[in-house]
Amino acid sequence: MDIAGKKLIVKALMEEGVDKVFAYPGGMIVDIMDELYQKADIELILARHEQALVHEAEGYARATGKTGVCLVTSGPGATNTITAIADAHYDSVPLVVITGQVAQDLIGNDAFQEVDIVGMTRSITKYGVTVRDRKSLGRILKMAFVIASTGKPGPVLIDIPKDIQQAAGPGEYPDQVSIRGYKPNESVHIGQLKKAYKLLKSAKHPMILAGGGVRISGAEDKLLEFAHRMNIPVATTIMGKGVIPEDDPLYVGNSGMHGRYAANMAIMECDVLFSIGTRFNDRITGDLNEFAPKARIIHVDVETASISRNVVVDIPVVSDAALALEKLVEWAEPMKTDKWRTIIADWEKEHPLSMKKPAYGVSPQQVCEAISDTFSGALFVTDVGQHQMWATQYIKLNSDSRLITSGGLGTMGFGFPAAIGAKIGAPERDVVCITGDGGMQMNMQEMATAMCHGIKTVTCIFNNEYLGMVRQMQQMFFGKRYGITSLRKQSTWRDTSKDVTNRESQYVPDFMKWADAYGALGIRVTEESEILPALTQAKASDLPVVIEFTIPPEEVVLPMVQGGKAMSEMIL
Repeated sequence: MDIAGKKLIVKALMEEGVDKVFAYPGGMIVDIMDELYQKADIELILARHEQALVHEAEGYARATGKTGVCLVTSGPGATNTITAIADAHYDSVPLVVITGQVAQDLIGNDAFQEVDIVGMTRSITKYGVTVRDRKSLGRILKMAFVIASTGKPGPVLIDIPKDIQQAAGPGEYPDQVSIRGYKPNESVHIGQLKKAYKLLKSAKHPMILAGGGVRISGAEDKLLEFAHRMNIPVATTIMGKGVIPEDDPLYVGNSGMHGRYAANMAIMECDVLFSIGTRFNDRITGDLNEFAPKARIIHVDVETASISRNVVVDIPVVSDAALALEKLVEWAEPMKTDKWRTIIADWEKEHPLSMKKPAYGVSPQQVCEAISDTFSGALFVTDVGQHQMWATQYIKLNSDSRLITSGGLGTMGFGFPAAIGAKIGAPERDVVCITGDGGMQMNMQEMATAMCHGIKTVTCIFNNEYLGMVRQMQQMFFGKRYGITSLRKQSTWRDTSKDVTNRESQYVPDFMKWADAYGALGIRVTEESEILPALTQAKASDLPVVIEFTIPPEEVVLPMVQGGKAMSEMIL
């Protein structure tokens, strides 16, 4: 029986088990929304901005492992999603983004709110298409969900003209679909894997570098078992943080630009580097010519194109992390690495990760450690900036907790809406957003979403009154010329005093008044003794909570490797 396109779209969502759609209304999707209105099985989450909407879907997808679904109108509704779609692309988050489009007879005529959103997002989606034939709608929707969630996950965009939504056509939604040219890898080359294992067994100073791909494939337990059977130390990328418990004796810490001294030195000095689920971006490698200079490198990744793209490796293994580790665990035998682990432990003793107690305000280390203790087992969601790096350094993750962050694109404004989405996906869990005063202001309107949908998150704002990461660069490499990084009220964009502790000018906004305006609970913390009571009060509250921590603006993230330098050239 023929049905309208809008009915088939809703049928597809229900067949795919979608129960939450992150949406913002508009003229080119009102038909779909009206159909959804009549289906009680699917809840629409009304965001306050389309970029935030997609970040919320990202948080939901990362918290649940499901595909996040977004629905926006044409024109500005579609273009507002682009930054967040790019974020999902770089961090391999499965999304299906449905955009409305003007009727086909208007396409190409510069119609009201007409844009070529498929063309605009072609480089940041796994698949994007404008539906031109009502008969193909069901197949395309099925393709979207398959492509988004298989192989290396990522965002898919389906642009649906208004006439397609209204037109009658086949009502069948396929159970499966054959996609020409799309063959995600579902096996592991045993020969290559045996070569990798043989090389690893020959090492005297072996290291495992684990990235976010381990988490995406659900291979955390297999990685832990493999590392312990082999007795090999493990370092992680930022996206891989948490794939091995932080109190595990084999865990060395995060590596990279703001990684631990011991972790970076271990990678610089190892003789075989077994990397899995990481694409070796510049924040991990630094100077490519000086990355792991003594090591032969094994690279396991599900995407062929990621292998040897940045770092030329000795043994490539194209495989999902879980498949490769499952086979490696069968072969694994203990290695004699006690002396090597002692060397790594000595590096940790030489330069442990710590911050000095500040003269005023509170230390980021104090705050992060207190958050870890108060919210053990929580989902920790960060924005992007100094606070993100402090969180990756000092938030302690156990087997029940998880870090959700924007790694590849580094999107300011990600944290707060992603935390809302994570809480929607995991309502039974504590969700703590760690953000900066700059990033918070990029999507702070989403407090309305949290309040109106009854979504309780705890948002910790590290307020150092600056765009801290850039200010740190200005301090360390640009002669303290603080241009356009102060968030205080000023008569000029140049902060010529070179004294960031000068607080004579007013800071805007007042986050406590802002929280109160939305009906949320606001708490301001200015000294160490207030940290734990504030977090305890936040945990007990039924409202969304905003805690503003006064962080001295002169605090910097250390260790640090300047962009383009070798990872051995750490500023300590």
